[in-house]
Amino acid sequence: MTIFEAYNHIKQKLKAAGIEDSVFEAKVIIKHITGLSNSEILTAYTKELTEYEQNNLTAILRQREIRYPLQYILGEWDFYKYRFKVGVGVLIPRSDTEILVEKCCEYLENKPSPKILDLCAGSGCIGISLALDFPDSAVVMVEKYPEALRYIEQNIEFCGAYNSLGIKGDVCDGTACEQTYDLIVSNPPYIPPNEMAITSPETKFEPETALLGGQDGLDFYRAIINNYKNSLKDGGMLAFEVGINEAERVKSLLTDSGFVKITITKDLNQIERVVTAIKG
Repeated sequence: MTIFEAYNHIKQKLKAAGIEDSVFEAKVIIKHITGLSNSEILTAYTKELTEYEQNNLTAILRQREIRYPLQYILGEWDFYKYRFKVGVGVLIPRSDTEILVEKCCEYLENKPSPKILDLCAGSGCIGISLALDFPDSAVVMVEKYPEALRYIEQNIEFCGAYNSLGIKGDVCDGTACEQTYDLIVSNPPYIPPNEMAITSPETKFEPETALLGGQDGLDFYRAIINNYKNSLKDGGMLAFEVGINEAERVKSLLTDSGFVKITITKDLNQIERVVTAIKG
């Protein structure tokens, strides 16, 4: 089987499994099994796959056909400008969340030596991205679950983000709220239980603790606003990723708590995805 034949085979298999972005995934899988770049693949598309590469491809396709996440299979995934290690027990970084990072970067642009707190940090992709973009910053990432915290520690080393630190803690208990920060950012669990059934099949393999946000999806927003408002410096920003149809309700929570300059930003699919607010 040549690289070109393998590429078409992957596309067909993924499409038959109901995977929408079969073209993109086929390219990623070919790059992974061959170790070639996009340009190298274009010049080597008639090259025969080795037996090892074919066996690797077969194993990957078997996992994807049951909708096991490609990110978990590969063990690494690109997010924002950087690459992160991911696996079972941690939320998969999503492109929608890059909007949250971009809004934080806009705020931090002229802040000297900012102190940043990332709550419900998961893989650490948000906090570490900010740490890398702002080398003079100090970033603390809070994560409750040890499986995810291990990925934070790995990604700090993997990315060389030595101005960041992962700590074990529960945002509902106010972990790390004794300091004051220029920015507090969070992509917390926000899916209500009644919406789990309509999430993608891949989501079933992710930890429910990183997804479920209480009966109305807003439990963690309430906890963070209540526990961490006093941990923001005056003029500091609180930035959230939110679920579908949650932006206005999160905005109301922030308004009721005295935050000002509240903004809502849409993602690439025109879904209200990020809510930011300033401590007055």
